[in-house]
Amino acid sequence: MCRVLNILLALLSRFLFAVHGILTVWRVVEVTGEPSYWLLLTGVALLGVEMAITIKYTRNAEWKWFSPMVFLYLSTVIPSVWFLELNLLQSNLPINSSANYDQRFFSQIPLTMGLAELDPENWVEALEQTMLIVLVLGRWLMPKGDMSRDQLSQLLMVYVGLGADILDIFDTFKEPQVKTKQAVIIVGLSLFSWALMQFPLVLTQTSHPKIQVEDQSETAQPGRAGWTIPCCSSEVWSLLLTVGLQDGPFLIYRLYLMIRENVLNQLMIFFTCKNILIVLLEVYRICVVHFEQSNPGGRTESCDLSHGHSEWTDGEAIESSCQE
Repeated sequence: MCRVLNILLALLSRFLFAVHGILTVWRVVEVTGEPSYWLLLTGVALLGVEMAITIKYTRNAEWKWFSPMVFLYLSTVIPSVWFLELNLLQSNLPINSSANYDQRFFSQIPLTMGLAELDPENWVEALEQTMLIVLVLGRWLMPKGDMSRDQLSQLLMVYVGLGADILDIFDTFKEPQVKTKQAVIIVGLSLFSWALMQFPLVLTQTSHPKIQVEDQSETAQPGRAGWTIPCCSSEVWSLLLTVGLQDGPFLIYRLYLMIRENVLNQLMIFFTCKNILIVLLEVYRICVVHFEQSNPGGRTESCDLSHGHSEWTDGEAIESSCQE
């Protein structure tokens, strides 16, 4: 019964990704008038093959550290967002030959279902916002694999926070100082694509035991260490990825916009301060975790290991009984 439920959830999540991917590519084809852009659907088309392989070779219908489903979906929507944003950039440039080019684009858009009433900027904004919503809903619907429900809920909340920060990058493209700067927009799109690479790495956002007992017997053997300490726990990797893929690059980008392009508004100042604070907190947290791993005996020095040990779950220490 559990296996059947996992298969149904896998189908539903991939169907959600496929629908949004098809809609995004359709918009690119309509705007550019180039049928060859339907090839962008290759990633979505491979979702069926990926699901068959995943269900056959995994126990819980989901891979442990990496989600090929999310990666294939992103391989479709990220290039589509690039084409749509660059098309908006062309329309924002001073009047030249591109003006007639854009008019030719819009004259080919079919007036169906009232969709033509949305201007191109609203179309792009709607697709970008729904993309982040689809990523969160898809992760929620897909089989959770080896994650607990508590870990999954934490992961989803992290995704929502990441999505809000990523979407703010697109708001900077609307600023008068930026909307005609091709280099600045291309760098912003590159950071957007780079930050989205966090989403396929689903389990790097969750915490796993930092310290493990090497000897499972009740009496530790003399001359052997009772604890093994990994080089970096999954929490450290999660923090390093967040700093390297999002908060660090986004902070540099926003500081550049504020200093060189003179983009100053409430949201820009808020998200810049947020990035500074998060980077400082993440560096602090990495140092704390590193020192805890380097000196595990400092926390368990007065504990009787034959009766219990400290167990870490989702970043919270549940200490066993210790003898004074």
